[in-house]
Amino acid sequence: MAARMFSGNFTRHIVQSLGKSIALGEFPAGSPLKPEADLCETFDASRTVLREAVKMLTAKGMLDARPRRGTMVLPESQWNLSDPDILNWLLDRKGSLPIISEFADMRLAIEPAAAGLAAKNITTEQRADLEAAIERMRAADLGQDDPLDADIAFHVGVLEASNNRFFWNMRHTIEVALRFSIRITNRFKGVERASVEDHDKILQLILSGDAQAAEDEMRALLLEAKLLLNQAMNEENPPK
Repeated sequence: MAARMFSGNFTRHIVQSLGKSIALGEFPAGSPLKPEADLCETFDASRTVLREAVKMLTAKGMLDARPRRGTMVLPESQWNLSDPDILNWLLDRKGSLPIISEFADMRLAIEPAAAGLAAKNITTEQRADLEAAIERMRAADLGQDDPLDADIAFHVGVLEASNNRFFWNMRHTIEVALRFSIRITNRFKGVERASVEDHDKILQLILSGDAQAAEDEMRALLLEAKLLLNQAMNEENPPK
């Protein structure tokens, strides 16, 4: 396998395989990984490639490699949850709704503020991008575009239009989690796709420069999503 795959891609393959195994609990916190020789045999990889993969997972906060002690799995509290890879792996395991709910809380802290900043800082190019995202949502209603991609494009566009580099840096994490949460909230709302009107209302407030109203409207949209996630969690684990 290693001979047929470019080394960088092969390293990435090992990172994905090991990282997902850790996230799914196959290597519990505090437990050691398999011996290096065994992992090399499992992946048909050289020690150099395997060590690079371990180094990448260490940088993500999932592993701690030390001489003479070996490589240990760190508790989830140490993981970099803003890393899109880690979030993707976590969302693949059973009972991921609490993670999505926590993510919704993060969105409530960031996206309304981003909408308010966008009303003050949006550029001509960013305005065109957000308008294009709304048109994509309209096209999705007609079956001419992907509704999930269009919805995500709008929310990521608001982050960019805030012109806050820290908000913009969250775009990959938000995109990963949105792919899971939007499907859930739309299902519990009884719709196949997000409301173009609700999103366009936020856009018009941004374009009019009404920062407070844009912030409030975004918060209302996300609060509805949060309530729908709570409903999903209650159905999955009914209160006793």
